[in-house]
Amino acid sequence: MPSAADALFQGNLLLKTLKAEDRALLAPHLEWSTHQRGEILFAAGSEVTAIAFPCGQTVATLIIAMRDGRSAETATIGREGAVGGVVSHGYLPASTHAVVQIGGPVLRMEAGRFQEAKRRSESLRNLFTRYGDCLLAQVLQSVACNALHPIEARCLRWLLTLQDRIASEILPVTQELLAAMLGVQRTYLTRILRTLQQQGLIEVGRGRITVRDRAKAEAAACECHGVVRHHYETVLGAGYDRLGHLVRVEPPDETAPAERSTPQRETA
Repeated sequence: MPSAADALFQGNLLLKTLKAEDRALLAPHLEWSTHQRGEILFAAGSEVTAIAFPCGQTVATLIIAMRDGRSAETATIGREGAVGGVVSHGYLPASTHAVVQIGGPVLRMEAGRFQEAKRRSESLRNLFTRYGDCLLAQVLQSVACNALHPIEARCLRWLLTLQDRIASEILPVTQELLAAMLGVQRTYLTRILRTLQQQGLIEVGRGRITVRDRAKAEAAACECHGVVRHHYETVLGAGYDRLGHLVRVEPPDETAPAERSTPQRETA
């Protein structure tokens, strides 16, 4: 029977993949908490004192806010990842806001203790170096996407990214939130969503958007969603089920480079 400590790791795919010795380094310092939509995990300019692991369907977003009140999303993080102090040694000023987009459970750990655990474990350093690379890839692809692709394709990319992380066709997101993430006016987004709904790709409801046809939505979205997903597969060993939901993380073994292979899609 799994211990209470082991149960902590099941809700986050990064933590779930850890070896027993690495779990032992982290478990005594992890604190369980629940966060509501809109809560700020850290604000731009503030010191990042803790690393947060979203669990279950909890999703956080990294947001750049401008002086005129406008904002845009740069990365979406769910149970496949972590927020804050992933690569740095912590206690450095944050460059973005980290905001809870879909509320739920989060495991938090003080940044200094996390860095000490990485210092003691090569496998932990490998895992979080790989994850940091994937997170950077998502941010950079988002920059290019926002500059080069039409709003319809960007909107689908964002919805698919969220669906990957919560494994549900029904996305609990309001039009106000989606407009803020895409950096557009709500009235403009309403017209875009109406078009996508008429094409049979999505269905818009009160406080939710349902992806009606995943395959068609992927075909209509820009290339950015697929590019980032492939990078997660290659670098982090991310695995997806046949519906496209992110279900596992299995980073390649650094000690056996000759045996590396591209992760296969789950069939169940």
